Amino acid sequence: MTRPSTPLLDRVRIPSDLRGLKESELPQLAAELRAEMIDAVSETGGHLGAGLGVVELTIALHHVFDTPADRLVWDVGHQSYPHKILTGRRDRIRTLRQGGGLAGFTKRAESEYDAFGAGHSSTSISAALGMAVARDLRREDHNVVAVIGDGAMSAGMAYEAMNNAGASHTRLIVILNDNDMSIAPPVGAMSAYLARRVSGRTYRSFRTLAKKLVDRLPLPRFLRERLRLTEEYIRSFWTGGTLFGELGFYYVGPIDGHNFGHLLPVLRNVRDMRNGPILVHVVTNKGKGYAPAEASDDKYHGVGRFNVLTGVQAKPVSNAPSYTRVFSDTLIRLAEKDEKIVAITAAMPGGTGLDRFAERFPKRTFDVAIAEQHAVTFAGGLAAEGYRPFAAIYSTFLQRAYDQVVHDVAVQKLPVRFAIDRAGLVGADGPTHAGAYDTTFLATLPGFVVMAAGDEAELVHMTATAAAIDDRPSSFRYPRGDGIGVDLPETGVPLEIGRGRVLREGTKVALLSFGGRLNEALHAAEELDSYGLPATVADARFAKPLDTALVARLAREHEVLIIIEEGAIGGFGAHVLHYLATAGLLDHGLKVRTLVLPDRFIDHDKPEAMYRQAGLDRAGIVAAVFEALGRDTTLARPAAI
Repeated sequence: MTRPSTPLLDRVRIPSDLRGLKESELPQLAAELRAEMIDAVSETGGHLGAGLGVVELTIALHHVFDTPADRLVWDVGHQSYPHKILTGRRDRIRTLRQGGGLAGFTKRAESEYDAFGAGHSSTSISAALGMAVARDLRREDHNVVAVIGDGAMSAGMAYEAMNNAGASHTRLIVILNDNDMSIAPPVGAMSAYLARRVSGRTYRSFRTLAKKLVDRLPLPRFLRERLRLTEEYIRSFWTGGTLFGELGFYYVGPIDGHNFGHLLPVLRNVRDMRNGPILVHVVTNKGKGYAPAEASDDKYHGVGRFNVLTGVQAKPVSNAPSYTRVFSDTLIRLAEKDEKIVAITAAMPGGTGLDRFAERFPKRTFDVAIAEQHAVTFAGGLAAEGYRPFAAIYSTFLQRAYDQVVHDVAVQKLPVRFAIDRAGLVGADGPTHAGAYDTTFLATLPGFVVMAAGDEAELVHMTATAAAIDDRPSSFRYPRGDGIGVDLPETGVPLEIGRGRVLREGTKVALLSFGGRLNEALHAAEELDSYGLPATVADARFAKPLDTALVARLAREHEVLIIIEEGAIGGFGAHVLHYLATAGLLDHGLKVRTLVLPDRFIDHDKPEAMYRQAGLDRAGIVAAVFEALGRDTTLARPAAI
C-alpha cells in the first residue's frame, strides 16, 4: 500500500526541527501529520479520533514551547499519537500497541518528551502541578503545560487539582481541549479576538493598573468587591470562564483549536505570563480531517485495523459472543422481570455493554461520567433504598474507587453488584488497563461475595446470582473479548453461594481454576493425559466464600494441586493456601503451586503472548505440574497428544 506523501513532515524528526518552520508552513505540516497518523493507525489499530482532533494543537504546543525542557503532560494519552510522531518516534509509529513496539499511551521510559505516563483519565493537572512546584523549589523557570479533555474534566480529581493550583498561585498552564461536551458557545473570529486580547500584555497591564488604582482609592469594602466581581463578570460573560475563575485560574478562551492564527498568539501570550495558573479553553473536533471519524466519533475513538479509503474496520472472526455482550443480554433479561434492577457506568456505556441496556431501560441507566468514586457511592445510595444496582466498571478503573467500595458499600453491607469487565490481561492497552488486582482487594473485605466466570455460560449464571444476593455486596469478573463458544442457557440460574464445580476427574494432579483461564486448564489436562498424568479440573467459581469442601477433597485425593488465576498475588490462591494451612492439609506431602500474574507490569502485546509470558497458558500449567513432581517435560511422552 502506498504511504502518504509527507515532504514537510519528513523534515521534522524532533520538536526543535518543528520550531524552525515558518508559521505559513504549519497548515501543510498538519495535513501531512494527519495523513501519516491515519495511515499508521489503519495498520495497527488504536485510538484515532482524539489524536486527529489535536493535530494543530500538538504542533502549536511544540512550536511555541521549548519541549522537553518545558514539560508537556497529556491526560490519558489517547490523543498522544501526533505527539509521538513529532518527538522522534515516527520510525516506530507502525509498531504502536504491538509487542515490543510503542505504547498506546504516554510512557516516561519511552521518551524524554513524555513528561508523565498516563492511561487513566484526569491525572494531568495533578501531575503538572507537582512538576511546577518542583520547578519552583529548584528556582527554575521552565513552563509546565497540562492538556486535558473536556471528558476528563468530569472527574473530581481534576477539580481537586485545580482547587489546589488556584490556592497555591503556582505558575501552571492548563489546556482544556473541548471536543465533545460543547461547554462553550460556537467558536468564531470574535471569541478568538477576545481570547487574544485577554491573554495579551496590554489587557493584563491595564487590568493590573486598574486593580492598583482601586486599591489606593478610599473605597468601602463592599464597593471594592463589587468592582472586582464586575470585571470578572464582564470577562466571564464573553469567555465563559466563571467556574475556572472561581477556582483561581486566569481563564482564556474559547479559541479555535484548528486555527494556527488563533492558537499561536494565545499560546505565546500565556507562555510569557509569570503569575499564577492559567486555563486556555481550546475547542476542537474529534476525528478532524477524516470523514468517517468525523461522522462517527464514538466508533472511531478506538479502532481496529481499517481501510483508509472506506473507513471500514476489520472485524475478528468468531462464532462466540463477547463476554460483554453476554453480560448485557443477561442483565436486560433480568431487568425485564425486575423493575428494581438499575445499571451504572462511569463514562463507558459502550465498553461495558450498558449502551444496549440504556436503549431498553433509559430511565434505569445512569452514566455518571468519569467518576468511579461517585459511581460506587451512588450505587450504595440506590441499594440503601431497596434497588438492585449493577455497577459495570472495568477492573482497572474500579481501582480508583477502592475507598468507596470499603467505606460506603462493604462496611454497610449494601448489596451493590459489581460487574467487573476486562479481567486479566487485555492486550494492546498494556499494564495501565490490565485487570490484575480486583480479586485481591475485594476478597479481603468481610462479607463480600467474589465470583469469576470460567466461560460465558457461567457469566450468565453469575449475573443472575448477583441479582439474587440482597444482603451483601458481590462482584463477578470476566475477560475482555469473545467467549470460548460454549452453549448459553436461555436464563441464568442463581448458583449456590460458595460452591464450585468439577469438570473432569483425574487421579494424581488437580487443577483448580478461578476465572478465565479455565479453558487453558482443560487443555493442559488433555496434555497431561498424554504423559500418563490424568488430571482433575475444577472451576472454583468463588474466591469468597471459598468452597472449602472442594479444596479439601482436591488436597486429599491428589498428589499435586495447581491453583490458577489471572490476577495478582494475594488473591484467590492466597485464600486457598490460607485455608490449606489452617486446616492442616499441607502436612502430608501435598505439592501445591499457585499460578498468578508475575510481580511485574507486563507490556502490551497480543493477549496470548502476554499470558505465555505470565506462565498462565497451557504450557505454563503443564510446566508447573512437572516442576512440582520434579520431572522433565522434555521426556518422551507415552502417548501422542
